[in-house]
Amino acid sequence: MLMGEFERSIDAKGRLIIPAKFRDQLGASFVLTRGMDGCLFGYPIAEWDKLQTKLATLPLAKKDARTFTRFLFSAATECDIDKQGRINIPKPLFKHAGLQKDCVLVGVNTRIEVWDAERWEQFAETAEENFDDISENLTDFGL
Repeated sequence: MLMGEFERSIDAKGRLIIPAKFRDQLGASFVLTRGMDGCLFGYPIAEWDKLQTKLATLPLAKKDARTFTRFLFSAATECDIDKQGRINIPKPLFKHAGLQKDCVLVGVNTRIEVWDAERWEQFAETAEENFDDISENLTDFGL
């Protein structure tokens, strides 16, 4: 399970060091793509394959299904982790997440998320303020 929150800086060449705790679970390479809420999603290859299989069952006739899969797959890239634990982030993903120099990597069960530090701070602040209400709304899911 991927969990935890780590602050990192992106170097001048657009490389990001993946925390060792995440590298152990991601493997030598993983898939990085656009995520929701203005972040990037990173999936271990096995998890990406599961997601890909689920997405293949979406109805082609549904516009939202086509849009979602296009948006997710068009920017998806397999990232190889180098010997220093770094990855290169492609420009379309950099732009989508509004990444600057400082960022936050978050473990979210089966994926990691890469956030611009300022965006993460805003998101976390809002989530904390509304956490009780959010929790209450999820009781239908057995939480």
